[in-house]
Amino acid sequence: MNEEALLARASEERERIFQRYERGRENLVGQIDPWEDPEFEDYHKTDRYGFIHDERLLHKTAPQKVNVEVEREKKWVKMLGSWDTPATKEKLHRRIYKGIPNSLRIKIWCKLLNVNSMKSTNVGKYQEMLRLAKQWSTDVRQIDSDVNRQFREHQFYRERYSEKQCSLFNVLCAYSMYNSEVGYCQGMSGLAGVLLMYMDEEDAFWALAILLSDKKYAMHGLYVEGFPKLTRFLEHHDKILTKFMPKLKQHFDKFGLDAILYSLKWFFVCFVERVPFSLCLRVWDIYLLDGERVITAMAYTILKLHKKAIMKLNDMDLIVNYIQVKLHKDFGYEDDIVIHHLERSMDELKRAKIDYPGPPPPSELPQRQLGTFVEPDKKAKIGQRAENFSETEKQARATVILRREKAALELQELRVSQSDTVSDENAVPLHTSQASMNILNDIPFPSYNKTPPNYLIKDNTKNRRRKQ
Repeated sequence: MNEEALLARASEERERIFQRYERGRENLVGQIDPWEDPEFEDYHKTDRYGFIHDERLLHKTAPQKVNVEVEREKKWVKMLGSWDTPATKEKLHRRIYKGIPNSLRIKIWCKLLNVNSMKSTNVGKYQEMLRLAKQWSTDVRQIDSDVNRQFREHQFYRERYSEKQCSLFNVLCAYSMYNSEVGYCQGMSGLAGVLLMYMDEEDAFWALAILLSDKKYAMHGLYVEGFPKLTRFLEHHDKILTKFMPKLKQHFDKFGLDAILYSLKWFFVCFVERVPFSLCLRVWDIYLLDGERVITAMAYTILKLHKKAIMKLNDMDLIVNYIQVKLHKDFGYEDDIVIHHLERSMDELKRAKIDYPGPPPPSELPQRQLGTFVEPDKKAKIGQRAENFSETEKQARATVILRREKAALELQELRVSQSDTVSDENAVPLHTSQASMNILNDIPFPSYNKTPPNYLIKDNTKNRRRKQ
């Protein structure tokens, strides 16, 4: 097939995908594959956040807790009426750490992110980006695939081509044109999906744009090619572990467990699908207020609270499963207790002057003007993968290898220092750099759509399709 035919086929595919979202669920009766549309019969409980459970919910909200939340909501409504006053600014920190009432998150998140200001200075820009996406976006196929995998257990996203699935598709496609350096990267669907639970389509678009470009959050560096912010934050996370929990760090090193293997969703999507959703929302509330420091402190808090349980696990897979899966289902602590420890962790790290990895370097910030159209090259239009890694991808790959080699070297030095007290018979086999190479060689970095490897984002422990 010649180049013109390939371009035409890619254009037809993009148009066909867009048309299905534009028509919506009501106009696609009989055209949705069974696997795309999970059954509802197996499920009989929906929690207050819209997530559907296949078992009865264990906890009910106590009447006294409901009364407290009602009173707290009244205070927040009053505060919203005087948002820019000194009195509100004085109370804001304390009240956000106590928790934003769920019914008011839509307003308060927009206030914290200054969404209305961004929207009013860019009138018509979202619609323009969406129009450009329909004509030019090279990420449509991947976005379409990810939309139907995101939050499949949530009532907003469960039905194929539902209103919120359509909104999620539109937001991600529009943003792929708005920020041409990032385009679309897996993980962004999790961010946008949470925002759309509390915002309308255009507000969610601008909220996503702010999270990536505002220096307070600077998530651009997590999603741009090479993931430079991820590398920097992982190094900072290691420093925190080495300083405050050296025994846990040695335990991880002993089993070849690099932080990259358990913490990606902590950094990429702010703990979505790694802690219970009610706790995740509390962390998001604080993150939108205080920025990046919250992520590093929460990562430290999780490991600090569960250190004893983790130290009893003597296998890499068991540790990863505990951190990624078990804590998502049952964190083991009430949300208020976790937030109390989070606040203490932030103070502890600040006193040690290790609470912040530092401001983002230029490589982690947008270099091109946002919202300016850049026509994709022919390879991108066709959807052709690059034959070789880019220099940025090679560097990112090398960085991961070096991190694991460093951990192996530190463990070897530790064993040498303890050789007088530890017999060779009881020693745990060293995970060498070759093991690191094997892991990396199994999952290469795709280059044509800047999508991170599966082990960076996808949760392979969970089947997102309906039960057969």
